[in-house]
Amino acid sequence: MEPIRVIESRTVVLPRENVDTDQIIPARFLKVTDKKGLGKALFSDWRYAADGSPRPDFVLNRPEAQGCSILVAGDNFGCGSSREHAPWALVDAGVRAVISTRIADIFRNNALKNGLVPVVLDPASHAKLLAAPGASVRVDVEAQTVTLPDGSTAKFPIDGFARYCLLNGVDELGFLLAQDADIAAFEGGRR
Repeated sequence: MEPIRVIESRTVVLPRENVDTDQIIPARFLKVTDKKGLGKALFSDWRYAADGSPRPDFVLNRPEAQGCSILVAGDNFGCGSSREHAPWALVDAGVRAVISTRIADIFRNNALKNGLVPVVLDPASHAKLLAAPGASVRVDVEAQTVTLPDGSTAKFPIDGFARYCLLNGVDELGFLLAQDADIAAFEGGRR
């Protein structure tokens, strides 16, 4: 995992509320164990017609969405079943941060473990982002702030250990493996 300190991007706005993990990545795509390629299935039932052709009216299919790495979503993003494939699909599609007023706990934990920054903002700050699709935004993981299009900043909470892992580009296992010498010394002292 690459370290994530700051994400600067235009936003893509998906104002729908209660977007669950089955909408993010439908169950029929869960048969894989590799993260690569899942971005094509992201929001599949909304993005593609029955014949597989892209729906031009879906926000991620619009030309202005290309290159955006910050998704601004409606309230209660990532609810539903525990599905690690959901953050995998978002990251594979180029999304690095999801901003909402509420993000489901299991989704948030899976996101943090997979290099996707879940940002929960106050309703007023969130409303500014919903009203400005394509605006340039800065998510600062170290400072735990979002710089809004009007230049103001809003704070967001993030678990301290998860923040450490994001800033240093390590996952939980990588963190533990880095402690090997200290663990060996502790175990050696017990003998």
